[in-house]
Amino acid sequence: MPAPGIHHVAYACRDLEATTRFYEELMGFPLVHTEVAAGPSGGFFRHTFHDTGDGSCIAFFDLHGAGEREGWSSEISIGNNLPRWVNHIAFNVTAEKVAEVRARMDAAEVKPYMEVDHDYLRSLYYIDPNGIMIELCVDTPGFEADPAEAHRLLTATLDDVDHSRNKSMLSTRE
Repeated sequence: MPAPGIHHVAYACRDLEATTRFYEELMGFPLVHTEVAAGPSGGFFRHTFHDTGDGSCIAFFDLHGAGEREGWSSEISIGNNLPRWVNHIAFNVTAEKVAEVRARMDAAEVKPYMEVDHDYLRSLYYIDPNGIMIELCVDTPGFEADPAEAHRLLTATLDDVDHSRNKSMLSTRE
């Protein structure tokens, strides 16, 4: 039996065509499955799946009277009155993949939202057509799993932590 992993993460989208173009053409995640089904309380939806490269997918619901409420927002952070950087999805990629995506984004005049060197990984962030932040992560040798320290820090405050290795995190455009 394979180890548990993520099959897909699903979000609602406002513009299926723009979403498909963003993930397939710019991110390089091919569209591998689409289903069209009746909504549980009427209407219908399209559910699309883009392979992220490791067999897991990022998926989107395109809703048409399938239970969505008036005024709903696809922006999972801003729509919930949170800073944009809180809810996001991070893809573990190679430096080569980052360069490929950056070149396609630049050609399409899509600007990065921010770039952060977290010390243990380097991240390049974009905002998709739905207002969802996506992160391209390249691991660096500084990342070490330490469950005991992770649990200790669950109740820590800023005064409890050594910040000497922190880079400028969250230098967002907002």
